[in-house]
Amino acid sequence: MRYGAGALVDRFGRVATDLRVSLTDRCNLRCTYCMPAEGLAWMPNSDQLTDAEVNRLVRIAVELLGVTEVRFTGGEPLIRRNLVGIVREAAVLSPRPRLSVTTNGIGLARLAGPLRDAGLDRVNVSLDTLSSSRFQILTRRDRHADVLAGLRAAVAAGLTPVKINTVLMRGVNDDEAPALLRFALDHGYELRFIEQMPLDAQHGWDRRTMVTAEEILTSLAGFDLAPDVVSRGTAPAETWLVPGHTSADGSPARVGIIASVTRPFCGDCDRVRLTADGQIRNCLFATEESDLRKLVRTGASDAEIAEAWRGAMLGKRAGHGIDDPSFLQPERPMSAIGG
Repeated sequence: MRYGAGALVDRFGRVATDLRVSLTDRCNLRCTYCMPAEGLAWMPNSDQLTDAEVNRLVRIAVELLGVTEVRFTGGEPLIRRNLVGIVREAAVLSPRPRLSVTTNGIGLARLAGPLRDAGLDRVNVSLDTLSSSRFQILTRRDRHADVLAGLRAAVAAGLTPVKINTVLMRGVNDDEAPALLRFALDHGYELRFIEQMPLDAQHGWDRRTMVTAEEILTSLAGFDLAPDVVSRGTAPAETWLVPGHTSADGSPARVGIIASVTRPFCGDCDRVRLTADGQIRNCLFATEESDLRKLVRTGASDAEIAEAWRGAMLGKRAGHGIDDPSFLQPERPMSAIGG
């Protein structure tokens, strides 16, 4: 693989070009597979990176480290004040990175237009059920209609392709896979099923209750899915074509599965994560972090920060090790890491 001299390269030759930036650990839902009903102890505002600090670190990543894609995550990124301004700053960088947001969709009906005007390219929206009553049980909030409105607004604003992220849970919503795919096809969304991962705050994940990629494919047998001939490259989702259907842009309709547990793709990983409090995580399941916030706040130069960032990548492991008996779940839950 060819890459620039200043790229984020790990010991195994993988190059990180996809930066996930968590803008907050806070969320306005309480999804059962993510956090307890009472929520979590949020990080103090003083620990959270300021807008200027986020903008600076994203600029360093793009201009000095070869990052070509930036995704803003949370918690719930739409509740970050001045999200539109942060996106606008990233959109004027050169070379311009591809910009996306992963969101639960609440508030997207109001923000889709301004985010598009600021330079956002597309969105991923989490939606685990088509039932409003089941949504309320899963998220402990009655906001299902707001998510659907957000999806419609994203399409109207041109934030396409609009992708839906769905986690199936055994005995909870695992019967909805066909209906969710039909819904996505009817509305021009791209559906991505995600295997549930050991990143819940309660540390209650149990592989035996996880709905696997193979089970998902079996439940979609009625759609006669065909293997996608387009290489997935470094993308986390393995995709299949849905015969007889096209996407909003006229290309063949696809459905994807992100099988992080049963079909790991660590060997092709190109992601690095920046938490809301300025820590670099070279793997979603990393147990160690590298502090960039301290460097930013003690006067380090861009070059010094970039060098520390490169050093943080050298400790990246070959794989996440979920199947290893010595595997330890990260102390931070998903809401505090960012997708």
